[in-house]
Amino acid sequence: MRSKLRSHTIGNRSLRLDRMLTGSLWKQSFWIVCILILTWLVSYVCLSLSGANWRVFCTNHGIKPWLLPLYILIDTNALSSLYIADDPNDTIHGWLLLVSSITYLIGLLIFNGIIISVLSNYIAQRRENYQNGLSRYKVSGHYIIMGYDEMVPSVISDIFRRDKEAHVLMLSAVPSDKIREHLRKSVQREYFDRILVNYGHRAAKEYYPDIHLEEAKEVYVVGNRSMPNHDAVNVECVESICTYLKEQPQHAIRRITCVFEDLDTYASFRTSDIFSDITKDLHLEFAPYNFYVSWAKRVFIDRSYIGKKDNKLYAYPAPCRQGIGPNDTHYVHLVFVGMSNFAVTFANEAAHVLHFPNSEKARTRITFIDLHADREMPVFITRNHHFFEVQPYSYGDFTEQGDGCIKPDTSRLKFSGKDSDFLDVDFEFIKGDIYSASIQNLIYQWAKDEQQYLSLFLAMTNQRDNFAFAMNMPDAVYNNAVPVFVRQDSSDNFITLLRQADTKAPRKGEPEYRWYEKDKVQTKESHGRYAHLYPFGMNDTSFYSEETSLRRAKLINDLYNQKWAGKNWEELNVAEKWSNLYFAYGISYKLLVLRAMRGLDPDDTSHDKDPLTVAEGEALGRTEHNRWNVEKLLMGYRKPQSKEDPYGKEEAVAKQLSNNKHFFIHPQIRPYEELTEEMKQLDIEFSKYIPWIIEKSE
Repeated sequence: MRSKLRSHTIGNRSLRLDRMLTGSLWKQSFWIVCILILTWLVSYVCLSLSGANWRVFCTNHGIKPWLLPLYILIDTNALSSLYIADDPNDTIHGWLLLVSSITYLIGLLIFNGIIISVLSNYIAQRRENYQNGLSRYKVSGHYIIMGYDEMVPSVISDIFRRDKEAHVLMLSAVPSDKIREHLRKSVQREYFDRILVNYGHRAAKEYYPDIHLEEAKEVYVVGNRSMPNHDAVNVECVESICTYLKEQPQHAIRRITCVFEDLDTYASFRTSDIFSDITKDLHLEFAPYNFYVSWAKRVFIDRSYIGKKDNKLYAYPAPCRQGIGPNDTHYVHLVFVGMSNFAVTFANEAAHVLHFPNSEKARTRITFIDLHADREMPVFITRNHHFFEVQPYSYGDFTEQGDGCIKPDTSRLKFSGKDSDFLDVDFEFIKGDIYSASIQNLIYQWAKDEQQYLSLFLAMTNQRDNFAFAMNMPDAVYNNAVPVFVRQDSSDNFITLLRQADTKAPRKGEPEYRWYEKDKVQTKESHGRYAHLYPFGMNDTSFYSEETSLRRAKLINDLYNQKWAGKNWEELNVAEKWSNLYFAYGISYKLLVLRAMRGLDPDDTSHDKDPLTVAEGEALGRTEHNRWNVEKLLMGYRKPQSKEDPYGKEEAVAKQLSNNKHFFIHPQIRPYEELTEEMKQLDIEFSKYIPWIIEKSE
């Protein structure tokens, strides 16, 4: 016999009562008024039926009859007044005494009990609502952050850096008290009162009216990067925002910044117009953001970071040191220890910008060292397979089973002859334990090589490993002032303090280093071992807005539009916008090239706006095409096969084949010498406008 299951239901009346009693002050006050009116009616009826001469009492005391029940409720002395008769022969009827006593007790309960309880409950409830992010406020012209993780404080700091009078509203399902506690440790106190925290789910539209989404200036969809479905939920959130904004008669939002954790997800937004309706229909900008890419731009483009302890701006060294001119034989060599997301991203971004006019003599070299490089290497190559269809790479096994030799690998090439190996960036992958003698010796040899500008990036997943190796590298690294970038999870304090302590200039007349050579004591001023350690990757100092680069990218497009009949910025597809951005990113290194060619100090900006000479224009034009080749291949474009290549074809056929650019097949991906004179002049012309771009973007 089957047992019957009773369905559980909620008592609607009880639920409504509970919601009313725990609702707003007005709802609670409404119930008090209702109880008061009901009590007055009971008191009035009982007095009328009591047979007592209470109306005479009212007349003698000048009280309206309908006021006596209320008077008994309110005045705690009313009951004793009824006992004091004006005429000694008058007596108080028992019913009157009973009714007045009951009424008095009810009034005592209401006015001395319920009202105080309601008020204290209301205050406690408002306090609880505020602490739990359930309070709602009328705001406009504010900045909204949806979701919460450790990078949010840096987003807030960036907002207040750009807008000192800003108000920030956060929408998150994380307990609000935990968010406030974390912000107290990370956000300047002067800005804390301008931050509101609301509870809610970022992808749920029903919360958007509460935060006045349509009246905000900007929206940052952050989420929580530790969650496995982070990117998918953020995409859903952006879709919900778009749907909501389309339902509004108007909105004030000018930009939506969306954080993506996965590198492949982020890469897709550089080539696909997934949210094209944002820019076209809603007339606002969509800006994808990635934590690792942001730090790569800090290190290679901005070349600065903000210290957490003192909020000061600290400079990063340029990988090309003093700059590299056309006749320079030095080359940039970046070594990444570990193939983490940081290492992979940094390598990609470095390949976008580290291009110099001496590429025929020396190329930029990017090396990965990892004990599992044989497994990680195919993943990296597959992600950038169009690059490795053109350019060979090198591989070396420095484990006990390997031969300890770095050899070129052409297995991925699809082109040969002059159509291959013409890029100015080389990748190499080394399998080995960073603590092994073979890898230590390899780093030692690189550090001693005077032809290369070596930079080491300790980007292993474990922060402790990064720090331990930074403290115990071959002496040649420290002695030759090789910049060492150390990945840290949160605080930069210790490494910054180490660097500051070891960069103190030696006292006059007391050089730090002496040696005996050529029958005499040689001297050289030298800093301490850790004078060239630089932290990177801290969670709470990661975010920064690319306002200058974005302005330059738009100027570059305006220039192209005016001279060669291009499209307005709003009409560009996302890949074309990114192409302009990467040109803007590369300007800082072109300036270092110009300063080197002009014999200037690398930090001397006094001649950056001077017109370029013919030689300078030609040097930067070649450099620009080399940069552009790498940019296109890393963004997903590919070099055309011979049957797809318009070069050398008759004009009508060439024009039709050139349309393959829409399918990410670009005919200009070729050696600089193979370009037409028109295309060479285009690169030179753009380079000559760099001083103009700098002036207009200030």
